[in-house]
Amino acid sequence: MSLAVAIQMDPVENIDIDADSTFVLALEAQRRGHGLYHYLPQELSFREGRVVARARRLDVRREPGNHASLGEPEPIDLAALDVVLMRQDPPFDMAYITATHLLEHIHPDTLVVNDPHHVRNAPEKLFVTQFGELMPPTLISSDKSEILDFRAKHRDIIVKPLFGNGGAGVFHLPPQDENLTALLEMFTVFYREPIIVQRYLPEVRDGDRRIILIDGEAAGIINRVPPPGEARANMHVGARAEKASMSARDKEICRMIGPALKERGLIFVGIDVIGDYLTEINVTSPTGLQEIDRFDKVSLEARIWDAIERRFDERHQGRLPE
Repeated sequence: MSLAVAIQMDPVENIDIDADSTFVLALEAQRRGHGLYHYLPQELSFREGRVVARARRLDVRREPGNHASLGEPEPIDLAALDVVLMRQDPPFDMAYITATHLLEHIHPDTLVVNDPHHVRNAPEKLFVTQFGELMPPTLISSDKSEILDFRAKHRDIIVKPLFGNGGAGVFHLPPQDENLTALLEMFTVFYREPIIVQRYLPEVRDGDRRIILIDGEAAGIINRVPPPGEARANMHVGARAEKASMSARDKEICRMIGPALKERGLIFVGIDVIGDYLTEINVTSPTGLQEIDRFDKVSLEARIWDAIERRFDERHQGRLPE
Protein backbone atom coordinates (compact mmCIF):
# COMPACT_ATOMS: atom_id res chain seq x y z
CA MET A 1 0.00 0.00 0.00
CA SER A 2 1.45 3.36 -1.06
CA LEU A 3 -0.47 6.40 0.16
CA ALA A 4 -0.32 10.10 -0.63
CA VAL A 5 -0.01 11.83 2.76
CA ALA A 6 -0.13 15.51 3.67
CA ILE A 7 1.09 16.71 7.07
CA GLN A 8 -0.50 19.90 8.39
CA MET A 9 1.97 21.18 10.95
CA ASP A 10 4.14 24.07 12.05
CA PRO A 11 7.46 24.72 10.23
CA VAL A 12 9.25 21.39 9.88
CA GLU A 13 12.61 23.17 9.77
CA ASN A 14 12.30 24.14 13.46
CA ILE A 15 11.52 20.78 15.05
CA ASP A 16 13.68 18.86 17.52
CA ILE A 17 14.28 15.60 15.65
CA ASP A 18 15.14 13.77 18.89
CA ALA A 19 11.78 14.60 20.52
CA ASP A 20 9.20 15.48 17.88
CA SER A 21 6.47 12.86 17.39
CA THR A 22 5.43 14.14 13.95
CA PHE A 23 9.00 13.66 12.73
CA VAL A 24 8.99 9.92 13.49
CA LEU A 25 5.50 9.58 12.01
CA ALA A 26 6.88 11.12 8.82
CA LEU A 27 9.95 8.86 8.90
CA GLU A 28 7.78 5.78 9.28
CA ALA A 29 5.43 6.86 6.48
CA GLN A 30 8.40 7.40 4.20
CA ARG A 31 9.87 4.00 5.16
CA ARG A 32 6.60 2.40 4.04
CA GLY A 33 6.79 4.09 0.65
CA HIS A 34 4.13 6.72 1.26
CA GLY A 35 4.55 10.05 -0.53
CA LEU A 36 4.72 13.06 1.79
CA TYR A 37 3.59 16.68 1.48
CA HIS A 38 3.95 19.42 4.10
CA TYR A 39 1.89 22.57 4.51
CA LEU A 40 1.40 25.15 7.25
CA PRO A 41 -2.04 25.62 8.83
CA GLN A 42 -2.29 29.12 7.30
CA GLU A 43 -1.76 27.59 3.84
CA LEU A 44 -5.06 25.71 4.08
CA SER A 45 -7.93 27.22 2.05
CA PHE A 46 -11.52 26.59 1.02
CA ARG A 47 -11.88 27.62 -2.63
CA GLU A 48 -15.07 27.21 -4.64
CA GLY A 49 -16.13 24.09 -2.80
CA ARG A 50 -12.67 22.49 -2.66
CA VAL A 51 -10.24 22.23 0.25
CA VAL A 52 -6.78 23.10 -1.03
CA ALA A 53 -3.37 23.69 0.49
CA ARG A 54 -0.22 25.29 -0.85
CA ALA A 55 1.92 22.28 -0.07
CA ARG A 56 5.47 21.15 -0.73
CA ARG A 57 6.85 17.66 -1.24
CA LEU A 58 8.68 16.49 1.87
CA ASP A 59 11.60 14.15 2.45
CA VAL A 60 12.86 13.51 5.98
CA ARG A 61 15.99 11.92 7.43
CA ARG A 62 17.50 11.63 10.89
CA GLU A 63 20.37 14.00 10.22
CA PRO A 64 20.78 16.91 12.66
CA GLY A 65 20.68 20.18 10.77
CA ASN A 66 19.64 18.43 7.55
CA HIS A 67 16.52 16.55 8.58
CA ALA A 68 14.05 17.78 5.94
CA SER A 69 13.99 18.69 2.27
CA LEU A 70 11.03 20.60 0.87
CA GLY A 71 10.03 21.03 -2.76
CA GLU A 72 8.48 24.07 -4.37
CA PRO A 73 5.01 25.12 -3.18
CA GLU A 74 2.15 23.82 -5.31
CA PRO A 75 -1.63 23.97 -4.85
CA ILE A 76 -2.92 20.54 -3.82
CA ASP A 77 -6.57 19.51 -3.74
CA LEU A 78 -6.62 17.58 -0.46
CA ALA A 79 -9.54 15.47 -1.66
CA ALA A 80 -7.09 13.87 -4.13
CA LEU A 81 -4.87 12.62 -1.29
CA ASP A 82 -5.30 9.54 0.86
CA VAL A 83 -4.40 10.78 4.35
CA VAL A 84 -3.98 14.13 6.11
CA LEU A 85 -2.22 14.23 9.48
CA MET A 86 -3.45 17.23 11.47
CA ARG A 87 -0.38 17.81 13.62
CA GLN A 88 0.03 21.53 14.27
CA ASP A 89 0.63 22.54 17.85
CA PRO A 90 -2.13 24.14 19.92
CA PRO A 91 -3.38 26.62 21.16
CA PHE A 92 -6.84 25.32 20.47
CA ASP A 93 -8.14 28.66 19.21
CA MET A 94 -10.53 29.78 16.48
CA ALA A 95 -7.86 29.24 13.81
CA TYR A 96 -7.53 25.63 14.98
CA ILE A 97 -11.30 25.18 15.06
CA THR A 98 -11.63 26.66 11.56
CA ALA A 99 -9.09 24.15 10.25
CA THR A 100 -11.21 21.29 11.63
CA HIS A 101 -14.27 22.66 9.81
CA LEU A 102 -12.38 22.86 6.52
CA LEU A 103 -10.87 19.38 6.83
CA GLU A 104 -14.28 17.96 7.64
CA HIS A 105 -15.20 18.59 3.98
CA ILE A 106 -12.75 15.90 2.82
CA HIS A 107 -12.99 13.38 5.68
CA PRO A 108 -13.42 10.38 5.63
CA ASP A 109 -12.82 9.88 1.89
CA THR A 110 -9.47 11.47 2.60
CA LEU A 111 -8.71 10.05 6.04
CA VAL A 112 -7.93 12.90 8.45
CA VAL A 113 -6.06 11.85 11.60
CA ASN A 114 -7.41 12.58 14.10
CA ASP A 115 -11.05 12.89 12.92
CA PRO A 116 -11.54 16.69 12.64
CA HIS A 117 -15.14 16.66 13.88
CA HIS A 118 -14.19 14.89 17.06
CA VAL A 119 -10.98 16.89 17.54
CA ARG A 120 -13.14 20.00 17.50
CA ASN A 121 -15.47 18.49 20.07
CA ALA A 122 -12.75 17.10 22.33
CA PRO A 123 -10.53 19.93 23.62
CA GLU A 124 -8.13 18.41 26.11
CA LYS A 125 -9.50 19.85 29.35
CA LEU A 126 -13.18 19.58 28.36
CA PHE A 127 -13.33 16.13 26.78
CA VAL A 128 -12.01 14.65 30.02
CA THR A 129 -15.17 15.85 31.79
CA GLN A 130 -17.04 13.09 29.92
CA PHE A 131 -15.28 10.75 32.35
CA GLY A 132 -15.93 12.62 35.57
CA GLU A 133 -15.50 9.55 37.74
CA LEU A 134 -11.84 9.42 36.67
CA MET A 135 -11.04 13.09 37.33
CA PRO A 136 -9.81 14.89 40.45
CA PRO A 137 -12.29 17.38 41.96
CA THR A 138 -12.65 20.01 39.24
CA LEU A 139 -14.40 23.33 38.65
CA ILE A 140 -14.79 25.06 35.28
CA SER A 141 -16.17 28.54 35.80
CA SER A 142 -15.84 32.29 35.36
CA ASP A 143 -17.80 32.92 38.56
CA LYS A 144 -15.51 34.33 41.23
CA SER A 145 -17.73 33.20 44.07
CA GLU A 146 -17.77 29.62 42.75
CA ILE A 147 -13.99 29.67 42.50
CA LEU A 148 -13.57 31.04 46.02
CA ASP A 149 -15.98 28.43 47.37
CA PHE A 150 -14.02 25.67 45.61
CA ARG A 151 -10.79 26.99 47.09
CA ALA A 152 -12.34 27.16 50.55
CA LYS A 153 -13.35 23.50 50.25
CA HIS A 154 -10.17 22.05 48.74
CA ARG A 155 -7.64 24.66 49.96
CA ASP A 156 -4.69 23.41 47.87
CA ILE A 157 -5.55 24.04 44.20
CA ILE A 158 -4.29 24.36 40.64
CA VAL A 159 -5.58 27.19 38.44
CA LYS A 160 -5.08 27.07 34.66
CA PRO A 161 -6.57 28.38 31.41
CA LEU A 162 -9.17 26.15 29.84
CA PHE A 163 -7.55 26.20 26.39
CA GLY A 164 -3.92 26.57 27.38
CA ASN A 165 -1.18 24.17 26.41
CA GLY A 166 2.34 23.20 27.36
CA GLY A 167 1.88 24.19 30.99
CA ALA A 168 1.52 27.89 30.15
CA GLY A 169 -0.52 29.82 32.70
CA VAL A 170 -0.69 26.96 35.23
CA PHE A 171 -0.48 28.09 38.86
CA HIS A 172 -0.28 26.08 42.06
CA LEU A 173 -1.91 27.91 44.98
CA PRO A 174 -1.30 26.20 48.34
CA PRO A 175 -3.57 27.16 51.26
CA GLN A 176 -1.38 30.03 52.46
CA ASP A 177 -1.05 31.65 49.02
CA GLU A 178 -2.85 35.02 48.86
CA ASN A 179 -2.68 35.57 45.09
CA LEU A 180 -5.92 33.94 43.93
CA THR A 181 -7.91 37.17 43.52
CA ALA A 182 -5.06 38.85 41.68
CA LEU A 183 -4.73 35.82 39.42
CA LEU A 184 -8.43 35.88 38.61
CA GLU A 185 -8.12 39.55 37.67
CA MET A 186 -5.19 38.72 35.39
CA PHE A 187 -7.00 35.79 33.79
CA THR A 188 -9.98 37.99 32.90
CA VAL A 189 -7.58 40.30 31.02
CA PHE A 190 -6.01 37.54 28.92
CA TYR A 191 -8.87 35.05 28.53
CA ARG A 192 -12.56 35.34 27.74
CA GLU A 193 -13.20 31.67 28.52
CA PRO A 194 -13.87 30.15 31.93
CA ILE A 195 -10.86 28.88 33.82
CA ILE A 196 -10.28 25.44 35.22
CA VAL A 197 -9.60 24.90 38.92
CA GLN A 198 -8.64 21.52 40.33
CA ARG A 199 -7.67 20.10 43.67
CA TYR A 200 -3.88 19.92 43.77
CA LEU A 201 -2.56 16.38 43.52
CA PRO A 202 0.67 16.07 45.54
CA GLU A 203 1.38 12.83 43.66
CA VAL A 204 2.58 15.04 40.78
CA ARG A 205 5.91 15.23 42.62
CA ASP A 206 6.34 11.57 41.71
CA GLY A 207 5.43 12.31 38.11
CA ASP A 208 2.69 12.96 35.58
CA ARG A 209 2.27 9.85 33.43
CA ARG A 210 1.75 10.23 29.68
CA ILE A 211 0.01 7.20 28.20
CA ILE A 212 -0.31 6.77 24.44
CA LEU A 213 -3.45 5.10 23.13
CA ILE A 214 -3.60 3.91 19.52
CA ASP A 215 -7.09 3.37 18.13
CA GLY A 216 -8.39 3.07 21.68
CA GLU A 217 -5.74 0.64 22.96
CA ALA A 218 -3.02 1.46 25.49
CA ALA A 219 0.31 1.31 23.66
CA GLY A 220 2.99 2.89 25.86
CA ILE A 221 3.76 5.04 28.89
CA ILE A 222 6.41 7.40 30.25
CA ASN A 223 6.60 9.24 33.54
CA ARG A 224 7.41 12.97 33.51
CA VAL A 225 8.88 14.16 36.80
CA PRO A 226 8.82 17.92 37.48
CA PRO A 227 12.03 19.61 38.63
CA PRO A 228 12.31 20.77 42.27
CA GLY A 229 10.14 23.79 42.99
CA GLU A 230 7.96 23.23 39.92
CA ALA A 231 4.37 21.93 39.90
CA ARG A 232 4.29 21.41 36.13
CA ALA A 233 5.48 18.17 34.58
CA ASN A 234 5.82 19.46 31.01
CA MET A 235 9.05 18.48 29.30
CA HIS A 236 9.83 21.92 27.93
CA VAL A 237 9.73 23.46 31.42
CA GLY A 238 12.36 21.05 32.68
CA ALA A 239 10.52 17.84 33.56
CA ARG A 240 12.55 14.64 33.39
CA ALA A 241 11.24 11.70 31.37
CA GLU A 242 11.71 8.29 32.93
CA LYS A 243 10.74 4.74 32.06
CA ALA A 244 7.41 3.61 33.51
CA SER A 245 5.08 0.65 33.45
CA MET A 246 1.30 0.59 33.46
CA SER A 247 -0.33 0.26 36.87
CA ALA A 248 -3.64 -1.48 37.42
CA ARG A 249 -5.28 1.94 37.65
CA ASP A 250 -3.67 3.08 34.39
CA LYS A 251 -5.04 0.02 32.63
CA GLU A 252 -8.49 0.59 34.14
CA ILE A 253 -8.53 4.20 32.91
CA CYS A 254 -7.51 3.12 29.40
CA ARG A 255 -10.20 0.41 29.33
CA MET A 256 -12.83 2.94 30.35
CA ILE A 257 -11.97 5.62 27.78
CA GLY A 258 -10.62 3.46 24.94
CA PRO A 259 -13.93 2.55 23.27
CA ALA A 260 -14.99 6.23 23.13
CA LEU A 261 -11.69 7.17 21.47
CA LYS A 262 -11.95 4.42 18.87
CA GLU A 263 -15.58 5.21 18.10
CA ARG A 264 -14.66 8.86 17.47
CA GLY A 265 -11.81 8.10 15.08
CA LEU A 266 -9.21 9.41 17.53
CA ILE A 267 -6.39 7.15 16.42
CA PHE A 268 -3.45 8.82 18.19
CA VAL A 269 -4.21 10.08 21.71
CA GLY A 270 -2.08 10.95 24.71
CA ILE A 271 -3.63 11.01 28.17
CA ASP A 272 -2.17 12.45 31.37
CA VAL A 273 -2.56 10.62 34.67
CA ILE A 274 -1.45 11.89 38.09
CA GLY A 275 -1.77 9.42 40.93
CA ASP A 276 -5.11 7.69 40.36
CA TYR A 277 -6.64 10.54 38.35
CA LEU A 278 -7.06 11.29 34.65
CA THR A 279 -6.32 14.99 34.12
CA GLU A 280 -6.24 15.50 30.31
CA ILE A 281 -7.05 13.70 27.06
CA ASN A 282 -4.80 15.12 24.33
CA VAL A 283 -6.20 14.66 20.82
CA THR A 284 -4.86 17.68 18.94
CA SER A 285 -1.13 16.98 18.60
CA PRO A 286 -0.07 14.39 21.19
CA THR A 287 3.61 13.88 21.96
CA GLY A 288 5.75 11.27 23.67
CA LEU A 289 6.45 8.74 20.92
CA GLN A 290 10.22 9.09 20.81
CA GLU A 291 10.67 8.93 24.58
CA ILE A 292 8.60 5.75 24.84
CA ASP A 293 10.35 4.25 21.81
CA ARG A 294 13.76 4.74 23.44
CA PHE A 295 12.78 3.44 26.87
CA ASP A 296 10.82 0.41 25.67
CA LYS A 297 12.71 -0.38 22.42
CA VAL A 298 9.50 -0.18 20.39
CA SER A 299 8.14 1.77 17.42
CA LEU A 300 4.83 3.34 18.36
CA GLU A 301 4.81 5.28 15.10
CA ALA A 302 4.71 1.94 13.25
CA ARG A 303 1.68 0.90 15.30
CA ILE A 304 -0.01 4.22 14.51
CA TRP A 305 0.57 3.72 10.79
CA ASP A 306 -0.75 0.17 11.07
CA ALA A 307 -3.95 1.64 12.53
CA ILE A 308 -4.14 4.39 9.88
CA GLU A 309 -3.64 1.92 7.04
CA ARG A 310 -6.23 -0.42 8.55
CA ARG A 311 -8.76 2.41 8.81
CA PHE A 312 -8.00 3.52 5.25
CA ASP A 313 -8.38 -0.02 3.92
CA GLU A 314 -11.64 -0.60 5.79
CA ARG A 315 -13.06 2.69 4.59
CA HIS A 316 -12.23 2.03 0.97
CA GLN A 317 -13.66 -1.46 1.14
CA GLY A 318 -16.89 0.10 2.37
CA ARG A 319 -16.81 -1.35 5.86
CA LEU A 320 -16.75 1.94 7.78
CA PRO A 321 -19.97 3.96 8.15
CA GLU A 322 -20.29 7.43 6.66
